[in-house]
Amino acid sequence: MLTEFAKVLLFLFIGVVFVAGGLITNRLLRPHRPNTEKSTIYECGEEPIGNPWIKFNIRFYTVALIFLIFDVEVVFLFPWAVIYKELGLFAFVEMVIFLAILILGFAYAWAKGDLEWDKPTPRFLEVEKKEFEKVEA
Repeated sequence: MLTEFAKVLLFLFIGVVFVAGGLITNRLLRPHRPNTEKSTIYECGEEPIGNPWIKFNIRFYTVALIFLIFDVEVVFLFPWAVIYKELGLFAFVEMVIFLAILILGFAYAWAKGDLEWDKPTPRFLEVEKKEFEKVEA
C-alpha cells in the first residue's frame, strides 16, 4: 500500500520539477529589454484614457454571458446531428423541445433589450456637456 502512495508522490514530485524547471529555464533564457511601449497598458490597440478603476456598464457582461450560453447550447447540436438517423423520432422530439427553449430564451433576451449595443456616454462627459451649454447660454 505504501508503494502505491510512493508512486503518486514520485509522479507529483516529477511534475513539480518539470514545471519549476520550465519556468526557471524560461526566466534565464528570455530576453529582458523593457521600454515604455512594453510598459503601457494593453487596450486592444486603443490609447488608455481616464482612470482604470471605472465601473463598466453591465451590458458588456450581459452580452458576453448571453453569447456564451447560446454558443455552448448550440454545441449540443453537432453530436445529435451526426447520429440523427440512429436516434429515431424520440430524439428528434427532444431536440425540437431543446431548440424551442433555446429560441424562447433568445426571444426573451431580445425583447428585454439585452442584445442592444449602444455605447453609453460616460457620466463625466454628460456633466461637462451640461456645464458647457450653461456657459454658452
